[in-house]
Order: sequence, then C-alpha cells, then structure tokens
Amino acid sequence: MILTLDIGNTNIKTALFEGLELIKYWRISTNRTQTSDEYGMTLINLFRYNGLHPEDVEGIIMSSVVPTVNFTIEHMCQTYFGMTPMMVAPGIKTGIHIKYDNPKELGSDRIANAVASWELYGGPCIFIDFGTATSFGVVSGQGEFLGGAIVPGLKVTADAIVDRTAKLPRFELIKPLSVIGKNTVTNLQSGILYGHIGMVKYLISRMKEEIGSDCRVIATGGMALLVRDDAPEINVLDGLLTLKGLSLIYAKNKQGV
Repeated sequence: MILTLDIGNTNIKTALFEGLELIKYWRISTNRTQTSDEYGMTLINLFRYNGLHPEDVEGIIMSSVVPTVNFTIEHMCQTYFGMTPMMVAPGIKTGIHIKYDNPKELGSDRIANAVASWELYGGPCIFIDFGTATSFGVVSGQGEFLGGAIVPGLKVTADAIVDRTAKLPRFELIKPLSVIGKNTVTNLQSGILYGHIGMVKYLISRMKEEIGSDCRVIATGGMALLVRDDAPEINVLDGLLTLKGLSLIYAKNKQGV
C-alpha cells in the first residue's frame, strides 16, 4: 500500500492506495504546534481502528503548502513507518510539462491535481480545488500545465468580512433559498456563496475562451459541494483528485525510491 499525504493550510488529507484503488481515506487538522509523535499516534490509531497495519505501507508520498510542518511530518514517517516520504518538489517526474514562468513557484498540490486531471480525465481540462483558497488550473490537450488563477476560498472570504467589520455577525456557510436575502445573515450567505459561484462560472468561461475550445471541468476540495449544483459547467466532482495525483506521481518515481 502507498500512503499519500496532502498537507493543506486547514487539513491534512491522507489516503492509502493500492495503485489507484482507494483503501482508506482520512482528514486530520493541520496543527503547526503538533509534534511528530502526536501526528504519528493519530495515524497509527486510525490504522488500528480500521484493522490496517502500518508495516504494510510500502511507500509514502507527500505534497505540502505548509513548509513549517514538513520536517515534523517527515520525522513522523521515519519514526512510525520506517521510511522517508517522497516529496513532490522540483525535479520529480510528473508526466506533464509545466509551462509556468517559474515552475518552482507552482504548489505541489496543484501539480498533483494537474497530473490526476490529465491522466484520469484527459485534456484539455480545467481543474478547480475548493480549499482554503480556490485555485484553478488548466491542462492543454498535449498534457501541458498552462497556468490558472487563485482566489480566496469561501471560508477565508466569510471570515474576512466578519473580522474586518464591526457589526456583521458570524454565519453558517449554507446557500439561502433566494439570492435576494431578507436579513443580514441571508444577505451575507447570498453574497459570499452565489458571488463565489458567479466568479467560478465567469473564470471557467474566460479560460475556455483562451484555450480556444470546450473542455472538461473537474472540481475537488471540501467546498466543491456548495458550488457544484449551481455550476453545471463543472463536469466531474472528484474529492480525491489530489491524492490520486500523488499516487500516480509515486508510481512514476518509485524505481528511484
């Protein structure tokens, strides 16, 4: 089994794969103050609870957008699984050509999403990751990562408007029945959620224009479910896109592990 770890600003998504067959999937909080032992015991307990054995893990691969926890996670892997994880970093084989001005700037999670989108759904395609940030990526019909866009995610936007105003209340991120809100809370819900949906639809439309053709749109990330029903432009919802991409990248590089 291969253990995949996608370290995000809010959560660490982790899954066990046999090839592309999902064995188990978990989410744990990203905690910059947690020790390697605390992370290790959390994972070991999750393994044991599900009747799984850490010694069956043949390899580990991780992507991270939180550099401050990388050493902690690497140390955890060495201590509790007896191996150093493969890192998605410059020089790793991906099977796609990154046409970024500076490829080293591209986040490892977006690389994993690009690999999975290209190999599982073909190109040209647009992938959208609805996480702490909502990030868009475009892969050409020749398997080239062309670039994309990054905007604040739904939770970040909701937190920002409340934190930066004196009287607006905190509110639940759910879609109101009407775009025209009748109170402060539904006004906030409508503006944040339907406004985000409108932004998503517009960016998809502009990206398709720039590609010069129609293409498949794949969505992933925790907030994707809030958007998908009102954005028929999204063709595929794949909550494990990033982790599948990590598994694919591991397979391309395992001979050198």
